[in-house]
Amino acid sequence: MFVHIVIWRLRDDAENGRRKDENAREMKTRFEAMRPHLRGLLRLDCGIDTSRSADSADVALYTEFIDKAAYDEYYAPPLHLDIMGFIKGVRAERRVVDYDV
Repeated sequence: MFVHIVIWRLRDDAENGRRKDENAREMKTRFEAMRPHLRGLLRLDCGIDTSRSADSADVALYTEFIDKAAYDEYYAPPLHLDIMGFIKGVRAERRVVDYDV
């Protein structure tokens, strides 16, 4: 199994004119819509931070794939390319952890 985790801090002054919380909800909606389109996906959770502490990120994505090959295919679908473009316009910071289980 292969795990892919991403966390983002979002910009307060996003290019699209929406508030940070609106962009977080849009990210969650778009990621959840990808579920049925990803071959080899075992789990996809997208969460919006509720703690609002100074150390918090705003959005987290946790995904599990059957193997690294399935994960590699995750980047190709137009839905993923579309969400990547959206996120680039609203993110301030991105951190990633990928690992085999």
